[in-house]
Amino acid sequence: MGSFRTIISIDMTDANWNTILDSIPDLASEAIVSDYFVKPLLKALGFSIEEQYPEFATGSGTVDFAARKNQGSDLFNRSKINPYLLVEVKGRAIGTGARINLMEKTPTYQKTQKQIKQYLLSPNCKTAQWGIITNSIHIQLFRRHGKVVHPATPCWLIKNDNILDIVTRIKDLIENPLPALVVSLYNDKGGVGKTTTTINLASILRRQKKNVLVIDFDPQQQDLTDSLGLQPTKTKLSDCLIDRFLNIKDAIQPFKIKTKSGEVRVFDVIPSDSGLDKFRLDDQHIKVQKGPARLKDLLDTLKGNYDYILIDAPTNWTFFSQSCVYASDVVLIPTKHTNFASLKNARKVILEFIPEIQEVRDKKGEYGPIPLPIFFNEHKATDASLKRANSEIKSLISLNHDLLPYFYPKHTKGSPDQTIFSIPEYAIVESAAFERIPAVFKHKTAMDYYLSLAQEYFLYE
Repeated sequence: MGSFRTIISIDMTDANWNTILDSIPDLASEAIVSDYFVKPLLKALGFSIEEQYPEFATGSGTVDFAARKNQGSDLFNRSKINPYLLVEVKGRAIGTGARINLMEKTPTYQKTQKQIKQYLLSPNCKTAQWGIITNSIHIQLFRRHGKVVHPATPCWLIKNDNILDIVTRIKDLIENPLPALVVSLYNDKGGVGKTTTTINLASILRRQKKNVLVIDFDPQQQDLTDSLGLQPTKTKLSDCLIDRFLNIKDAIQPFKIKTKSGEVRVFDVIPSDSGLDKFRLDDQHIKVQKGPARLKDLLDTLKGNYDYILIDAPTNWTFFSQSCVYASDVVLIPTKHTNFASLKNARKVILEFIPEIQEVRDKKGEYGPIPLPIFFNEHKATDASLKRANSEIKSLISLNHDLLPYFYPKHTKGSPDQTIFSIPEYAIVESAAFERIPAVFKHKTAMDYYLSLAQEYFLYE
C-alpha cells in the first residue's frame, strides 16, 4: 500500500503512469483497479474530485464512475445530474484468482460492451456522450451519438510505453468531439432501396432539426444525384480524390424544395459525377493516395459542420463500397424479406466486409465501423412470406450465432423475439422521385415511416 500512497500524492495531470501501472497487483480486484488506475485516469482526463462520482445510478443499473465538468455552482459530485463520461471498471481477476480478459471479442469484453451501451442509453444519462471500459490491462473508449453507441478507439492493450499516448488520445477525443455521425447505407445486393432510404432518412432528420450532408458515391447509377435533380459543381468529388489542393467543401451544394414561403434548404449534397467512373479501373483507383481511406480523410474535414453524414454506397465490394464503409462510423443495411439474396449478402457485409475494414483501421489506431441491425424495406408481408424469410434467417444464424443481434436485435434468452424493423411498401415513396421531392415532404404516411426509421436507429430524445 505504500506505493499507492506515493502515487496519490502526485499531481495526476502529470501522473507517473509507469509507477501507477507497476503498482497494480497482477490479480487486482475491481476495487483496486478503480483506486489505483481509474481515479488517476479521470484526473488525467481533466476531471477533478468534485467532477466525478462513483457508483452512479443510471436508471438501468449502476455504472462504476460518472464524470462531468462543474458548471458554476453546480458541482457534479453533489447534484449528480447530466453526466458526460461513464466508466465501467473490471478487475484483473475475480475472487478465485481467475483472470478477467477484456480483449476484444472475448465473452467478458462482449458482456462489458453491452453494459456500457446500456448505461449510456439509460434514463439518467441522456447527456452522456462517452463511455470507457477498462481493467487497467485493456481500455476502450465508446461514443454515444443519439441512439448509436459505437467504439471510438480500438480496445488497446495498455503498456508502460503507450499509456501516455492512450490517455492523451482519449482526452483529445472527449474534449473535442466532432458532431457528425457518418452512416453508409450498404448491402452487397442491389434493388433494396438504398437511395430512396438515404434521401428520405436525410429529409426526416432535417425535419428533426439535424444538419445533414448526403454523399452519392455510386459512379454507375448516380441515382441519388439524378433523383434530386442535381448536377456536380465545378469542383467535383472525383477531382478531390486525387487533387489535395482542392477543397471538398467546394463540391457541396444545397438541395432545396419549393414551399409557399419560397425555397427551403433541406440538406447538403456532394453529387456523383462522371469522373468517378474511371476509378472502377484498377490502374486508375490506385492513383488515389491512401486508396479507400481517402474518402474518410475528405469527410473528416466536414464533421464539424453536420450532425449526420449519409453515404449512398454502390453494390459490389469494390473501391467505391470499400471507401464508403471505411469512412463510416456505422453501416445501415436495407434488405427485403422476399429477396433472400439480400439477406445472404447482408450476412456477408456483417461477417466479411466490415471486419475487413475494421482490421485495416485498427492497425492505424482507429476503430470502425460497426453494422446496425438489418431492416426490411418496402415490406408487404404475408404469413407465408414472413415464415420463409425467418426460415432463411435462422439458417444463416445457425452458421454463425454472432449474427443474431443483427437479424433479431430484440431476441433474448427469456424472449425469443423475431421482430425486424420494417418500412412498409408505399407507392408514394417511389413516385416522389419523379417530382424530385422526397416522399416525406409529400405525404404524412411516408413521413411517419421514415421518422420511425430514424427513431429506431438514430434519434434518442
